Amino acid sequence: MAPAYRAPLVLYGCVLQLFALGAAFDIQLSTKCVPVPAAMGLCQDVGYSEMRLPNLLGQTTMAEVVPSSAQWLPLLHTGCHPHARSFLCSLFAPVCLDTFIQPCRSMCVAVRASCAPVLACHGQSWPESLDCDRFPAGEGMCLASISKEDQYIYREFPKPTCQGCPALEDVVSQKLVLESFCDNNFAVKVKLAKRKAVAGEQEYELEGQVEFISQGLLLPYDTRNLVQQWLLINENCAHKMTRSNRSMVYVIVGDVQHGNVLINRVFHWHRRDSQLALAARKWRHHKC
Repeated sequence: MAPAYRAPLVLYGCVLQLFALGAAFDIQLSTKCVPVPAAMGLCQDVGYSEMRLPNLLGQTTMAEVVPSSAQWLPLLHTGCHPHARSFLCSLFAPVCLDTFIQPCRSMCVAVRASCAPVLACHGQSWPESLDCDRFPAGEGMCLASISKEDQYIYREFPKPTCQGCPALEDVVSQKLVLESFCDNNFAVKVKLAKRKAVAGEQEYELEGQVEFISQGLLLPYDTRNLVQQWLLINENCAHKMTRSNRSMVYVIVGDVQHGNVLINRVFHWHRRDSQLALAARKWRHHKC
């Protein structure tokens, strides 16, 4: 089962305070090499096992590093950029070499371009202390961004975006649903559940597999993850769609425009509502 995704508002409220620490860190200070702890979920499987302390945020103990780095996991789960993890880990857990390897300015710019809109979706701006100008402009002794080929693939790969939450439609007719399918690129049936995390916050997760009614431009092997990412970015929608502790079934209808996934209609699937079920069956043979 895929992991549950927690509402990210706690993270975004801590961003500015956290990076105020790193702005004045002197990269020439003496450091030591320590193992990357197993509890540091942000920087597992990044290709190295030892990190420097103090890190590039000026944090000197794991008691500081582990909880503050964990605040960034929800942002990574949105899939805002494929190198967001590498960028953040170069700051939280710099690889233990003869010298610090900072992220290149180009990497910072690329991650900021994709992840700042996610922050903005929750009323937060990119931290001033993460001004990309503070990182080296050369590509020689710093952590470079993804290649042009990878950038093209990422840009064309369907990805969720921040948007207003569509109204949840409970009572519908076959005609309305079929018109909606015609006017959009895809339609999927999902089952969404709300759970209470250990810390008392709400988590939202999809149960089972995503059922395609109309696949459109979505990729079948990634659609479940994409829908979860959309719910995490648009956390207010996830909250509205989980009005009780019971699992809720929805038909989500939307478009893929310039690689961005937009949800335009959300139909609540009631067991007693035969109109939506009939429309889904008729769609196979329906002509718009």
